[in-house]
Amino acid sequence: MTTLAMGANAPLSSLTFELDVLLPQGSQIDVTALQLYADGKVRGDGDMCFFNQTTIGGGAVSLTTRADRQSFAFDLGKVGRDVEKIAVNATLEGGAFSSVRDVKIVTSDGIEMPVDTTGRSEAALILCEIYRRNDQWKIRNVSQGFNGGLQALAEHFGVEVAAPASPAPAPKRSSVPSTPKPSVNLSKVSLTKKESTISLKKDDGKFGRIRVNLNWNQKPKPGGFFGMGKRSIDLDLGAFVEFQTGEKGVVQALGNSFGDLNNLPFTQLMGDDRSGTSADGEWLEINGDAWSQFRRVLIFAFIYEGVANWQETDGVIRMMVPGQPEIEVRMNELSTNRKDGMCAVALLENNNNQIRVSREVRFFNGHEQVDNAYGWGLAWRAGRK
Repeated sequence: MTTLAMGANAPLSSLTFELDVLLPQGSQIDVTALQLYADGKVRGDGDMCFFNQTTIGGGAVSLTTRADRQSFAFDLGKVGRDVEKIAVNATLEGGAFSSVRDVKIVTSDGIEMPVDTTGRSEAALILCEIYRRNDQWKIRNVSQGFNGGLQALAEHFGVEVAAPASPAPAPKRSSVPSTPKPSVNLSKVSLTKKESTISLKKDDGKFGRIRVNLNWNQKPKPGGFFGMGKRSIDLDLGAFVEFQTGEKGVVQALGNSFGDLNNLPFTQLMGDDRSGTSADGEWLEINGDAWSQFRRVLIFAFIYEGVANWQETDGVIRMMVPGQPEIEVRMNELSTNRKDGMCAVALLENNNNQIRVSREVRFFNGHEQVDNAYGWGLAWRAGRK
């Protein structure tokens, strides 16, 4: 492992590699990667890889988000010849980076870059840059503070940030139509105890493919005889669904009830990550074009194996609805009962064919307790995957 101090650089041994930004548990940090040209700016929205645009350049840069890290996959062979460097940045939601410890960057080809946040008053950092010198790609530990948050950082590098929608002024007769500049939507909503709901609206009530992601801290925990063994956490993602007709059901890995996206229950679990080693966790999809048939959907996470401490899972649910801001709910509270292996995370309700999303983060001993609390009225028996 090669360690790069602030300002140091090293050649990259491969055009394809991964870069992990390791984050402290529970931190509210977003990372971005920006393709920059000779003027040090981007040329359009397609040069910014972040939570609302996770792949750019036809796969040149891709982002995956996990509970304890955010990772970029690079294929530098796909980067345009006029791109001079790629800047990797981090922005903090509220506060300054002096409050954050143990941020570190590690690449798959053996380069490690510690990020010193001591005394940092800024809410944004330029972590590192990947650049080209004489046809050789290199990486440099920058660790430079930047005043302002994600929007200020993006605008500094030339990104046009989408403004909130507002009525357009009436055009003047003499005006010449202008070509709008490309822009990115930096909107992301974190549902908390204080701000616990959001309403999503579409005129036709059709929301397209709604994607729900569960991710968590997959580090193995000591276990077994005298703590000699290690056990990974296995979290499962699932959903209780109820329709306007009164039909009800559960979509989950237990009992192989993976669902169906094009027919009832219009909800499908896209696999089951037993080990927690999948880079992007578990995914569940909802057919939002059939939303008028739904009454409500309760998204839950279930500890199938591993720790019973929800804070140790560092779990997070992310919901992506086309044309809407990404919604995030963190399972970062402490359950009062060590036997509570289930968390009701978010409730989606049909409100006049619009979607009302509510943060729940309520802990239960199992499926039947959740059913009783939310009144689904299903019959339960023990099951295994």
